[in-house]
Amino acid sequence: MRAIELTDLGRAYGERVALTGVTLEVEEGETLAVFGANGAGKTTLLRILAALLRPHHGDAKVFGHALPREGWAVRGKIGFLGHDPLLYRDLTARENLQFHARLHQVPFARIDELLEAVGMHARADDPVHTYSRGMLQRTAVARAVLHAPQLLLLDEPLAGLDPGAAALVEPLISGGTRVVISHDPTFRADLTLGLRGGKVAFCERGVSVDDVRALYA
Repeated sequence: MRAIELTDLGRAYGERVALTGVTLEVEEGETLAVFGANGAGKTTLLRILAALLRPHHGDAKVFGHALPREGWAVRGKIGFLGHDPLLYRDLTARENLQFHARLHQVPFARIDELLEAVGMHARADDPVHTYSRGMLQRTAVARAVLHAPQLLLLDEPLAGLDPGAAALVEPLISGGTRVVISHDPTFRADLTLGLRGGKVAFCERGVSVDDVRALYA
């Protein structure tokens, strides 16, 4: 089964076209990398795939389910990491993960495993609003992968992380089916989508680093 199928996908905000004419297929187990300057439409695409935003034209399917009409059928299979860490700032990391664990019927033992994995066990019972940017990101990654999703939607997952923290996080978000927004032209994926002004600049396999860099020129 294809993990993602997009056909002439588009979205506008009032008169501003944020995304238009996106057509692609991602097989299960593949990584789609999405590149483009700020405002290119990357975040809009990710939010449509997460069933958080309705497309205005075209079709989007995730694991064969049409979005947003059948979003209920895929939300539990998706792990979403956006710019906002989606954490309750007055709760601790542990309490945030417990909340999501109840939503997805995940055993609490999984929480301790992840807090240890991302190096947050020592601060797990401190309120989130006391965390640094990197600590917020590590906790948000733990939240995104808590329920072992079949599809990861990741917006700059290593943003704000020093090399040591990035090394802790990378094993949790590697492998499986992924859509990764990145500004790193050396990031390699099975399929690369380049967006410029909401339009597809390229969508192909084996894209060169120079092609990606040209998007930011």
